[in-house]
Order: sequence, then structure tokens, then C-alpha cells
Amino acid sequence: MKRRIVAGPPSAYHRRMYRVREIETMAPSARGRASSASGLDDLAPDDGRLFDAVLSPNRSLPNSGFLAVMSIVIASNLFFGTYFYLLGAWPVVGFCGLDILAVWLAFKISYRQGRLRERVRVTPDDMWVARVLPSGHETRWRLQPYWTKVSIDRPVRHESQIRVTSKGGTLILGAFLSPKERGRFADALDRALGRARG
Repeated sequence: MKRRIVAGPPSAYHRRMYRVREIETMAPSARGRASSASGLDDLAPDDGRLFDAVLSPNRSLPNSGFLAVMSIVIASNLFFGTYFYLLGAWPVVGFCGLDILAVWLAFKISYRQGRLRERVRVTPDDMWVARVLPSGHETRWRLQPYWTKVSIDRPVRHESQIRVTSKGGTLILGAFLSPKERGRFADALDRALGRARG
């Protein structure tokens, strides 16, 4: 006897995952090469800032830790490569070299992604958002504080996102932050927008 599978209503898990896939619909004000590592430095320096924050991904391994990990990887691969070479399994030495290369390449890619920056600046008249990619390309959005709303799912979980909406467009900020950091940033940005509205 064949069993029939009937699709029921979406579960709570599927509803949460749908929210995670929300995309940005807000058109940028400007695009191009970044003038600085964090963006927005070419705007007027004394513009009555109410809020100015630079967001960047967390990197838990400093350069000294990277050197320690690579030293351990190289030493262990040298030991095992020599051991297998003495046993007559000399092709293993090449794979040990590939292993070292793969670990180094993974760290290089991770450190490159760590150069991503988002800068948010709120003044009485404008809210500027600049996203500088690791490649150096910058995208900017200029929003009016009176039309801008900040929202985040409560309680803040791993899949919660900071959504900035203005005039029907959505912008996702701080996707690389931890849930606690996202909650604190959303609250601080909302307070700053409240002050800008007067």
C-alpha cells in the first residue's frame, strides 16, 4: 500500500527560515570605490552627528594565533611526511604540502572577509549607510530619519535580522554580528533616529 504525503501548513521552523531569506530591496544612492576603509569619511566632518557606528565582523584569531596554528600544522605535516617517506610512501609528502596550502588559503579567505565594513551615521537631516566590501567597493544609502524605521525580531535569536525600512525599501544591517550585538545596535540606532525626529 502506497503512503500519500500531504503537505500541511508551514511549520514554525519554515516561517522563521523564510524571514532569514529576506533580501534588501532598497536602491543605493551611490556606488564606487571606497574613499576610506570604513566609508563616509568624505562627508562634512562637523555635521551634528547624533550617531556614528562602524560595524565589522568578529575575528577570533589574531595574527599571533594564526602563526601558532600554522606552526603546528607545518610541524605536524613535516613529522608525518617524513615518517611516511621513511616507510616508502613518498607520495604522501605531496599531500602534506597540499594540506598546509589548504589551511593557509582558508585563513587567507577568512581574513579577507573580515575586511567587510558597514558604517551608519545619523544626523538631524539624514541617515547615511555605507557598506565597504573586502574588494574596496562601496555602496551608500541616504535615508530621511522621519521616514526610517528600525526593526528586529524579539526575542533576538541567531536568525534575527536588523531591518531598516524607508519608503517601502528594506536594508539589512549587521548580518555578521552576534545576536546580542544585533539587539544592542538596533536599540541604539532606533534611539538615535528618535532623537533626529525631535
